[in-house]
Amino acid sequence: MGMLEGLTTAHLADACVRAGVPVRTVSVTAVVGERIAGRVLPAQHVGSVDVFLEAFESAAEGDVLVVDNGGRRDEACVGDLVALEAAAAGVAGIVIWGLHRDTVDITAIGLPVFSLGALPTGPLRLDPQPADALSTATIGAWTVTRDDVVLADQDGAIFVPANRVAELQSLAESIRDTEHHQAAEIRTGRSLRTQVSFPDYLTKRAANPSLTFRQHLRSIHGAIEE
Repeated sequence: MGMLEGLTTAHLADACVRAGVPVRTVSVTAVVGERIAGRVLPAQHVGSVDVFLEAFESAAEGDVLVVDNGGRRDEACVGDLVALEAAAAGVAGIVIWGLHRDTVDITAIGLPVFSLGALPTGPLRLDPQPADALSTATIGAWTVTRDDVVLADQDGAIFVPANRVAELQSLAESIRDTEHHQAAEIRTGRSLRTQVSFPDYLTKRAANPSLTFRQHLRSIHGAIEE
């Protein structure tokens, strides 16, 4: 079974909340593919593809290229040749904090790619490459390294510490299974309000206004919000 197989970014985000792990998520859109998961292979783009080629030199099978282009929307930083080279290097996919281009060709290649959008214009600049260009990437508010794992799907991307993956996977699977059971019950006519004893919660909250719904859910082993 592959890394985080059968889990969504939402399941993993809820597991992070439950485990007290920072919830590091960003909104990116799938260009190709429905999901990718793997160790972060960071690269800071400064105007040239050579940083990606250098990253591929040390890539392990299943790594995910995470491109830091500062969220820029005035240039595309990844095109079809980078996607092809990534696939040849055994990279599982690409997550771009920035834009891509060559959408038709990238789609034909089939390597999962997530980005902030597309633009025909490539880089018109070449800035100095930082010393940490291949060791860290800033994605939204988060700085990620090779000590992180990324999962991306139709809801966006989430980054978690590699050394917490097993714990978070177990929690996320529990949350997923609870929610799937709740959904099945709703379909058979047993409302979610009944399943989570919502009238009981309202009664308890009336007596104790500080009681939160999340606390109530924990007491009955519900999921929903985490």
